[in-house]
Amino acid sequence: MEFSTPDLLSGLVAIILIDLVLAGDNAIVIALAARNLPPELQKKAIAWGTAGAIAVRMIMTTMVVFLLKLPGLMLVGGLVLLPIAWKLLRQGDEGDNPNVKVATSFWAAMRTIIVADALMGLDNVLAIAGASKGHLGLVIIGLLISVPLVVWGSTLILKLIQRFPAIIYVGAAAIAWTAARMITHDHLLRDWFNAHDAMRWVLDIVLVAGVCGLGVWAERREHRAQAE
Repeated sequence: MEFSTPDLLSGLVAIILIDLVLAGDNAIVIALAARNLPPELQKKAIAWGTAGAIAVRMIMTTMVVFLLKLPGLMLVGGLVLLPIAWKLLRQGDEGDNPNVKVATSFWAAMRTIIVADALMGLDNVLAIAGASKGHLGLVIIGLLISVPLVVWGSTLILKLIQRFPAIIYVGAAAIAWTAARMITHDHLLRDWFNAHDAMRWVLDIVLVAGVCGLGVWAERREHRAQAE
């Protein structure tokens, strides 16, 4: 598959944006896993646990990138991403994450960070693999840029999301856009969309506007219910 410079740039931006916006849970994992450790061990456990999590994330994403080259799997992956975008908008404050157990030792904290990140990162992996459009180099570059930002800026990211909830909609839109691109680039549908290029943009608009519009509608309905 050939890629133009705009394709590469849009894919890289989508990867970084998706990873940053979906970083909230990962930041919580890191904070909870190491919170009971002595201060001198907290930074070390976070650093080594994060390094292991990055390695696992790269392996998982690489496997998904190659699997998505099979006919039909890009289509399925795109459809799976849509409820992930919806979940991002609707997750709200869900309390303590069941995947996270507070650790009391250095090795336990490392293990918790790596395992919890792998379990909670499946949506990230699929979204990033889809945004890369099969370009493994984009995956590596995107993760190398975004993961360190997530780790060292996790507190800032959480504060920004809490202060500016609209950031969540930007992330959901990026995931919906990625889902549309996965569907239109699938081997089974690619030729049809190449022959009807306008429909590619129609699908982009419908999915992005649909996900974000439903999110706004659901949020307003909740506010009305609480007011009553």
